[in-house]
Amino acid sequence: MNIVGLRDACKGEVFAAGDAQFIEAIHGNLWNRLIPDRAPQAVVRAVDEDDVVAAVRFARASGLKVVVRGGGHNWCQPSLRHGGILIDLSNFTKLISIDADNLKAVIQPIISNRDIQKALNPLGLAFPTGHCPQVKASGYLLGGGMAWNPTVWGSGAESVEAIELVTAQGDLIKASATENTDFFWAARGAGSGFFGIVTKYFLKLHRLPEAMHGSTYYYRLEDAPAIGTWLGTIAPSLSPAVELSLFVVQAPPELRGQAAARNGWLCMVTATAFEQTPHAAEAALQALEHAPIPPLSSSFATPVTFEQLFDASGSFWPEGARSRVEATYSDHSPGELVQAILHLLPSAPSATSVYLLTIFCGPNVPAAQKDMAYSVSSKVYGGPWTMWWKAEDDDANTEWHRRITTTLRPFNTGYYIGETNTVEQPSNIPQAFTPEKWERLCALRDKHDPDRVFFDYYDGF
Repeated sequence: MNIVGLRDACKGEVFAAGDAQFIEAIHGNLWNRLIPDRAPQAVVRAVDEDDVVAAVRFARASGLKVVVRGGGHNWCQPSLRHGGILIDLSNFTKLISIDADNLKAVIQPIISNRDIQKALNPLGLAFPTGHCPQVKASGYLLGGGMAWNPTVWGSGAESVEAIELVTAQGDLIKASATENTDFFWAARGAGSGFFGIVTKYFLKLHRLPEAMHGSTYYYRLEDAPAIGTWLGTIAPSLSPAVELSLFVVQAPPELRGQAAARNGWLCMVTATAFEQTPHAAEAALQALEHAPIPPLSSSFATPVTFEQLFDASGSFWPEGARSRVEATYSDHSPGELVQAILHLLPSAPSATSVYLLTIFCGPNVPAAQKDMAYSVSSKVYGGPWTMWWKAEDDDANTEWHRRITTTLRPFNTGYYIGETNTVEQPSNIPQAFTPEKWERLCALRDKHDPDRVFFDYYDGF
């Protein structure tokens, strides 16, 4: 490869294999520290859209493939491929504009969930960001966007009105529901297999709910199946403004004694109401006060902010861990899902691991299909997030994770493209889409990137 030519074409830093900073350039901003042995030939840390255009055109002319990295948070690291050019967007960090009157904003892709809300909430505005505070808009929105308040706001990608992107031909274009519609359709859900590089998102904003209140309940681990069954039964009658989740986590300090017989594991249920008045929020959460089993402890309808929600959610996904993830969709009862793996949960090798089920509330679940690549909808979403800290624990945690995911596989109706191991389980990829949408996505890649300038879901591993 003509590295001098690539450096001449781009204003941003260019790193090649053998450079002193090359390993830091390809590994430094990866969220998952279980890092695979794959590496590009070069990294371009683009400073603007012109750099992205130049890098794509250089790759195309040189017969090289391109992969893009946004925030580096994808759990199975698809931005690391064997060979080609990695285009790093980590400099694209601007919140370009907020139009509060017309409920619109324009952002570059490397802005975190927390920072988007931090900018919008003081203005009485919000966006359906993801739950993990550090995750950047890039991969989150490309994957579809599993959002806060999902059954009211929908997915994050549903509130994207347009994108600016660089195509496989090296052209900078805008795509929306009325122009370059193929790209707009695919960008909202294609994830790491998207055949373009998004440099700008045009967002539809929402009014910040005036009364966000949360309830939390802790139960014994052995009660989790019964609690899960009950939650699945009442979920259709709850307000769509309630976000309901069941966790298996390590007990907080005050409950560790009561969880000691299960190696510290217990069941936690959280519910957040995104309402307009405290009375409406309390009414929406009231049914959760009547569980068939008394909780070990609880708190009811406590006012919360997005900052507090991010603090709580972020505590479950600490930075610097080694991780394996498989998040799936299911229409089975959450009680069935927990019962299937209950015997495996106390033996988790790492106390950092989390088992999470989000139970969608309201009568219209699963949701109707939207005109976008993002496909799968179900009554329940979740799975194991297996996290640990030391390389010597890789085998034990990987084996435990495999046992959990294998046991749950018969219950799955699909996968979330941004939170499943598409590298080691490539058969999961088409199952992240309906058959019709998968067929269309493949056809659009053939149409718009016939020379395969961009790595697809399967290449380079």
